[in-house]
Amino acid sequence: MLAAGRAAESGAAVLLLEKTEQPGKKLLITGGRRCNLTNDRPLEEFIAMFGNNGRFLYGPFKVFFREELKALLGRYGLQTSIEPDGRVFPASMLSRDVVLVFNRYMNDHGVKTQFGARVEGIDVDHGWVVGVRLANRTIPTRAVVMATGGASFPGTGSSGDGYRIAERLGHTIERLRPALVPLVVNEMDCAKNMQGVSLYNVRLTSYACKAEDIDPSLTPPPADCGRGIAGRRPRRPIIESRTGNVVITHFGISGPAVLLMSLAVVDATEQGPVSVAIDLKPDISEQELDQQIRGELSYHGQRSYQNVLRTLVPPRMASALANLTGVPPDRPGHQVTAEERKLLTRCLKSFRFNIQGPLSMAAAMVTAGGVALDEINPQTMESRLVRGLYFCGEVIDLDADTGGYNLQAAFSTGYVAGERAASGIPHTQDSP
Repeated sequence: MLAAGRAAESGAAVLLLEKTEQPGKKLLITGGRRCNLTNDRPLEEFIAMFGNNGRFLYGPFKVFFREELKALLGRYGLQTSIEPDGRVFPASMLSRDVVLVFNRYMNDHGVKTQFGARVEGIDVDHGWVVGVRLANRTIPTRAVVMATGGASFPGTGSSGDGYRIAERLGHTIERLRPALVPLVVNEMDCAKNMQGVSLYNVRLTSYACKAEDIDPSLTPPPADCGRGIAGRRPRRPIIESRTGNVVITHFGISGPAVLLMSLAVVDATEQGPVSVAIDLKPDISEQELDQQIRGELSYHGQRSYQNVLRTLVPPRMASALANLTGVPPDRPGHQVTAEERKLLTRCLKSFRFNIQGPLSMAAAMVTAGGVALDEINPQTMESRLVRGLYFCGEVIDLDADTGGYNLQAAFSTGYVAGERAASGIPHTQDSP
C-alpha cells in the first residue's frame, strides 16, 4: 500500500493487484491489533536488531525512516505514541487507523486496485519486465513492485507466492524458516498438564544439547543475554539466553522470551538436539533459593509437599515439580529430606524441556529468509537480475525481533521501491 501510494504520488499510473478481498489484512493483526509501527531506538541499534543483514537498510532508512513515517501518518491526522520500551504505536492504539491512512494515501493519488487478483508470474523480455500474468490475462507494464509478504499467516494473503515467482526469475531464495514462533517440546504430556501457566521475568536459556546434558553453570550473565546491540551471540553450547515472560502451552512453550529466541533455536535444531532451561527464580542464587525453600518447608511443615510448592510456583506447576523431584505430593513438608530439597532447588533454577521444533510457518509472526540481499540494489530496491522488478517487505531476506523493527523495514523498503519504480517508467495513465 505504501509502495503503491508513493509510486502514484511520484507520477506513475499504478495498479495494485491484491489476492484477497481487501488490502492490509496482515497489518490489521499486527501488535495485537494495535500496530507496533516502529521503534524509537537510535539508528545503529535499530539496524543491529536485523543482525548482519541490517546493513542493507542504511539505504532505505536514509530516504524514509521514523520521522518520515510519522509525518505521513500525521498528514492524515493520525498521531503516534511512544511506550517506555521504545515501541511506537498509533495514538489511537488501533491498527485499522493505519490501514485507513494508507488507503487514503493511495486514493488521494489515484491508485487503482483489483481484488481477488492472484499473480501467476512476471513476464520478462531481454532482462526487462514487460508484464504481469494473472489467471485470465496478462497486464503489460514496465515496472513491478513485489510486496507479497512472507509465508506466515497465509490467511492474510502472504502464502509464499513472491518467493516462487522470484525464484522462477532466477533469484536466490535464502532458506525460509519460521521466526517469532512458539516451540514444540518432546515432553508434551508435562506441558499439557501445565497448560496456561504464565511465568513472569524468568530466565530462558537454550542449549545445543539434550536436556539431561545441560550444565546450568555455563549460562551467561544477564548482560550477555539475547542478540545484543552488536548482534553477538553466546558461545556454544549456549545458543541464546533471555530474561522475560514465558507461557506454557498444550504443545510446549510460547510468550515473548520464547518468540524472540525462536529463530536461533530453529536454526540450531538442524545441527543437532536442542533443549531449553527456565530459571524460575533468576534474581537469587541457588544457595539463597535453597534457604528460602528450607524456610517454607519448615514454616508449612504440616502441609503437603504439593501445597508447599504452590507457595513457590503457580499451582498448575506444582504437580509437575513434585513428579520431577520424585517426592510424593501428599508427604508433609517437614518430612522432605535435604537431598530432595536440593533437587527441587535445581529444578526451580533449571526447569528443562527438549525441543522438538517450531510450530508451522503458518503460526509464525515473521518469515526468516527470502530473496537474497546481494541480488537487490539497496539504494533503489530494484532487482540486480531483472530490470524494472522491485522488492520490498518480508519477501526480502530481512527479519528482526518484535518491537516495530520489521514493520519499519517494510514501510521503508516499500516507499523506496515505489518511488524508484515510478522514476523508471513513462508517466501515462494507460501504462501501469
